[in-house]
Amino acid sequence: MLNSKKYKRFETIKLKDRKWPNKLITKAPIWCSVDLRDGNQALINPMTIEEKIEMFKLLVELGFKEIEIGFPSSSQIEFDFLRTLVDKNLIPEDVSIQVLTQARGHLIKRTFEALEGVKKAILHIYNSTSVLQRDVVFNMSQEEIKQIAIEGTKIVKEYAKDFKGELVLEYSPESFTGTEVEYALEICEAVCETWGATKENKVILNLPSTVEMDTPNIFADQIEWMSTHFKDRESIIISVHPHNDRGTGVATAELGILAGADRVEGTLFGNGERTGNVDILNIAYNMFSQGVDPELNLEDIQKIIDVYEKCCKIPVHVRHPYAGELVFTAFSGSHQDAINKGMAKYKEREGQYWQVPYLPIDPGDLGREYEALVRINSQSGKGGIAFVMDKYFGYKMPKAMHKEFADVIQKISEQKGEVAPNTIMEKFKEEYIDREEIFKLIKCAISDIPESDDPNNDTRVTVKFLYKGEEKILVGEGNGPIDSLKKALVKSNLVDTHVVDYAEHSMGKGSEAKAAAYVEMKRIDTGITTFGVGVDSNITLASIKSIFSAINRLYK
Repeated sequence: MLNSKKYKRFETIKLKDRKWPNKLITKAPIWCSVDLRDGNQALINPMTIEEKIEMFKLLVELGFKEIEIGFPSSSQIEFDFLRTLVDKNLIPEDVSIQVLTQARGHLIKRTFEALEGVKKAILHIYNSTSVLQRDVVFNMSQEEIKQIAIEGTKIVKEYAKDFKGELVLEYSPESFTGTEVEYALEICEAVCETWGATKENKVILNLPSTVEMDTPNIFADQIEWMSTHFKDRESIIISVHPHNDRGTGVATAELGILAGADRVEGTLFGNGERTGNVDILNIAYNMFSQGVDPELNLEDIQKIIDVYEKCCKIPVHVRHPYAGELVFTAFSGSHQDAINKGMAKYKEREGQYWQVPYLPIDPGDLGREYEALVRINSQSGKGGIAFVMDKYFGYKMPKAMHKEFADVIQKISEQKGEVAPNTIMEKFKEEYIDREEIFKLIKCAISDIPESDDPNNDTRVTVKFLYKGEEKILVGEGNGPIDSLKKALVKSNLVDTHVVDYAEHSMGKGSEAKAAAYVEMKRIDTGITTFGVGVDSNITLASIKSIFSAINRLYK
C-alpha cells in the first residue's frame, strides 16, 4: 500500500489580495523556443547538426523571435551548430539567438567565442537556488549561492564590452519553485544591480518551474509576489519556464501570464526532460480559440508535426490537444450528428464567431478538417484502420489484430499517401480471406462423435484440401471444430501450431447474414503469431476457414 506519509505538503506562500484570478490573457507573451537546447538534451538520440538546422528553420518560419539554440560551452557539436548558423548566415536580422551557460568563468568565455558574429544574442546564465539544492547538492549558504550569480554576471558584463552585437542578459534562479520568494527576489535584484539594468537595458529574469511542486495557482502566487516586489519592474522582463511534472505545465504557464509574466519559454508539443516542458503550441492555440492572436504562424499543423517527429524521433500522441491525429475526428454517432448540424448552421448563418459542438476551434484554421469517418494515410493509427473496417465493412477485428493489419496498410500509405477504404478492404481480403497458398480448403465435414465419454473429444472433422497442389484428406477429433482441425494438422506433421485466441461475430441480420471468425495462431518452432480470418454464412465453416487463413500466413 502506498505510504503517503512519506511525503510532506509543499509550503505555500501567503499572498493576500492576489490580483491574477480576475485577469484575462489579452495578448501573446514574448515566446522563446527552447526546443534546440532543453528539448534536445532530453532526447534519447539528440539531433544531428542537420536536424538542428531543419528544426531551427521551422522555428523561424513559425515566427519565433527568440530561440535558445544550445549550450555551446558544453560540447563540440553544440559549439559547431552555433558556428554553422553564423557562417551560413541562417539567422534572420530580427531573431535573437539565446545560449545557456552556467555562471562559471571558463564556460562563459567559451560561450562568447561561439557567439562571435551573432548580431542579436541573449546570454542565459543560471545557478540553482532552492532550499533542497543548497542543502544536499552544494552545501552552501544563501550568501554563497548569491555570490555565484553575482560573479557570473560580472564576468558576462566584462566579456560583453568586446561583443560587437546586441546582448541581453538572462538570469535563472534554477529550481525557483523550491526557493523562498524573499531570497529569489534578493538574488535577482543583486543580478540586476550588478548588470546595471534599466528600462532601456532590461534583464530577463527567468523564473523556472524546474520541477512542478504544487498546483498552478501556487506558482501564480509566486510570480505575482515577485512581479509586485521588484524595485524597478520596468527594468526587467519576467519569464517563466514551466516543466510538466504534475501534468499542469500549460495551466502553470497560463496562470503565470495572468500573474505578471511577460515571456514564456517552452517547446513544441512539450518535449523536455522527465514529463516534458510546457507546450507552446498548446498555449498558443488556447489563446487563438479565445480570440487572441498568438503572434505565431501556426496555420499548418501537419508540417509542424512532420518536422518535429522527424527531428525528435518522438510521435505526437493521437489525442494531443489540437495536433493529435484524432482530435478532429468523431467516432460517436451522436457527436457526428451534433457536429454536422453545427457546421451546417455555421455556414447557413454566415456567423462571425465559430460555434460548433465538440469543436472548440475550426480545424480548417490549422490546415486540418473535421472527419466523421476516419481517412487513412501514413500518419493514421491502428485504431483508425480498425474503425474503417468496422464502419464501412462490418469487420470487428480483435484488438490484438489491429497492429498486425495496420502495419500492412502502413506500407501502402507510405508509398501512395492516403489509402481509400475500398483499398483497405481489398488488402484485407488479399491478406486474410482469399489466401490459398500453401493450403487450399476444398471441402469440410463436421460431425459429433456418438456416445463419446470424453468431453474433450466429442467432435470429428474431415477436411479435403490441397497442400502445395497435392490433394490431401485429414481427419481429426477434439473438443469442437477448431481443436479437431488443429489436431489433425499437427498429426499430419504439415504444421506445428497452437491456438492463442479466437473470436467471432455476425455480419448483418436475417437469413442472408454472414459470420466472421478470427483466430490467432502461433508457430511452435519460431514463436511467430498471426491472425487468420474466415467468412461464411455458417459460423462453423467460417472458423475452419480462419484456421486455413492463419496457417497460410504462418507458413507463407
